[in-house]
Amino acid sequence: QVQLVESGGGSVQTGDSLTLSCVASGRAFNNNDWAMGWFRRAPGKAREFVAATLTWRDSVPQFADSVKGRFSISRDNSRNMATLEMTSLKSDDTGVYYCVTGRGVVVPTLERVWDSWGQGTQVTVSS
Repeated sequence: QVQLVESGGGSVQTGDSLTLSCVASGRAFNNNDWAMGWFRRAPGKAREFVAATLTWRDSVPQFADSVKGRFSISRDNSRNMATLEMTSLKSDDTGVYYCVTGRGVVVPTLERVWDSWGQGTQVTVSS
């Protein structure tokens, strides 16, 4: 079993930046095989894909259209950590952000392909 712990959520204003971090732990986890990503759930809406880094050779980070150009995702394999850097935040970015990890992820937008989920961290963007 792989455990995920998110950190970095908070309340900011429109246009601000915020960085979320997620650390994976567990005997099964390794950076070569386990992709990492983020989903979010806005108030009253279904959970949606935000971003992911995959493990396939020559893969590039994947982003939801709504965050392209504003969010970036990176990994620090020495710390089993994934970081989501969010800039130019909008009120629509408000929600609970969940870190995810999974093996053999090909289509990161699908919830069912992810093996482990974090507890979530709240991000609130106000104008």
